[in-house]
Amino acid sequence: MAQLDVVSLAILLGSLLILAGILSSLLALRFGAPLLLVFLIVGMLAGEGGIGGIKFDDVTTAYTVGSVALALILFDGGLRLRMQTFRSVLAPALLLATVGVLVTAAITAPFAKYLLGLGWTEALLVGAVVGSTDAAAVFFLINARGLRLRPNVRATLEVESGTNDPFAIFMAVMLVEILLAGSKSWSELGYDLARQVSLGCLIGFVGGHLMVLTLNRLQLAQGLHAPFVAVGALAVFALTQSVHGSGFLAVYLAGLVVGNRPTRAHNSVVTFLDAITWLAQIVMFVLLGLLVWPARLMNSLIAALVVSAALMLIARPAAVFLCLSPFKFRWNEKLFISWVGLRGAVGIFLASIPLLVGLPTSYIYFDIAFVVVLTSLLIQGWTIGLAARRLDVAFARNDPLPRRVELDLPGQLAQEIVGYPVPANSPFLRRGLIPSWARPTLIIREEKILLPSEAGKVREGDYIYLLAPPEKAQSLDRFFVDMPHLSATDPALLGDFFVPGATTLGGLSEFYGLPATDADPMMQLNTYFVTHLDRAPRQGDVLMWGEVALVAHKVSGGKVTTVGLRLDEPDPAPPQNLVGRIKAALQRLERRLF
Repeated sequence: MAQLDVVSLAILLGSLLILAGILSSLLALRFGAPLLLVFLIVGMLAGEGGIGGIKFDDVTTAYTVGSVALALILFDGGLRLRMQTFRSVLAPALLLATVGVLVTAAITAPFAKYLLGLGWTEALLVGAVVGSTDAAAVFFLINARGLRLRPNVRATLEVESGTNDPFAIFMAVMLVEILLAGSKSWSELGYDLARQVSLGCLIGFVGGHLMVLTLNRLQLAQGLHAPFVAVGALAVFALTQSVHGSGFLAVYLAGLVVGNRPTRAHNSVVTFLDAITWLAQIVMFVLLGLLVWPARLMNSLIAALVVSAALMLIARPAAVFLCLSPFKFRWNEKLFISWVGLRGAVGIFLASIPLLVGLPTSYIYFDIAFVVVLTSLLIQGWTIGLAARRLDVAFARNDPLPRRVELDLPGQLAQEIVGYPVPANSPFLRRGLIPSWARPTLIIREEKILLPSEAGKVREGDYIYLLAPPEKAQSLDRFFVDMPHLSATDPALLGDFFVPGATTLGGLSEFYGLPATDADPMMQLNTYFVTHLDRAPRQGDVLMWGEVALVAHKVSGGKVTTVGLRLDEPDPAPPQNLVGRIKAALQRLERRLF
């Protein structure tokens, strides 16, 4: 019976730790702190060197949980990424994910060698351990801050964060093998890399298509679709790892395949994975925090802080500027991408590998990685919003995300029902805009269900449900955002909706349901700018077309290539009383600081 009591107590303590992590996430959301930081600190305080006094040194369990959690996180990242986004920044993101990681590790290594007295291979292992960025930390903070990053910057960060983990893991494992078994020839290293990448791509691609085929062909019981996909992702990961391929690359590609193919129960799969990845991250971070001994950290604290500073201020910027030099990124965009290279779960997870295999002084890698992650999240994590605005890589307005409801329609895969509450300042309500591929089907008003023909004009506070293709459902968010009023002369605002400059006025009117004007419906938008300006178009030029402002978003060779539709109305008159002016000044100060 005593053994049963021990098991019960272990379950109780584990549950309390996870609950503490979940509840502490409310503070993280309130103050913008990265959740990874909160969970690590909870684990560290509960550990043997903290106030909890829990003795935990089972590296095998921590590594196993970390592998499962990272596999699910990477699969979820691939599932949410649109193929169009992936293709648009594939070359720069892959350079950052491979050459960038290698350059980062190579520049970090000398600092680790001379500060810690390590050999070159061991120092390079330190660089590999902290060489990759953490997608979960980056995008939690971007979304928590409500930042509307410019499309090429956000897409590059998204794809890089999802694809650099496999290469960093490959580097770390190869260096650990060299330290255990002696040197390896370049041909052996090349063969290992080629094998891992090829097997990862093959199994990931095939596994993703098999999951799609199973979801669409077999009549699984309701509620089993999401668990099937999650377990299928783990099977793809484990199979690839067992044949010495890159399981992390395979599971990311499998997610990319599943997320970009029409499948049954897509929304329930996304919701389930969102919950399971949250739980996996919490468990992994708490366990990794339990492995930390605060007293031992002090022995290498100064060296770890210097390594962290070198990583943030020298290694990461050098890698970014080198890898992005062949592409059309502005200097401020490169600088922002450099600063947003947050370190997180992968670094601490990789640092557990030397502990697992019993390398001499293996605790050094873990302690260095832990300090690097903490400082990265504390310094870079809390300044993302400030950096985005100072470097002008975010649009001027932070939009709250609308509350979207998605419902699958059994028997077909082409359409689903998407529902939104209708706020007062949404583009849909203020301009009547809705894309041609979305069709209103139901209106809920004062708890009554009405057809669009019965409801008449949609009002503030209504709930509207539309038929839309699943792959485009998220694009409807922008029509139901509660937009604040902004100045129409704001030069930093380059449009809420983007269309190619070759789009015709008639096509634009038909797609967004805009009222027709006297202008030639066959006239292209780039021609419209040339016709109505007495000079060559410049980025940020604004022309009115009916009640909608057309903004020159991108200009190349004197020709507008991308046009933004601005749907805002001018600010109301500035407050005249003293209290109103003070409130407005405080709001401006808050925007500048945060």
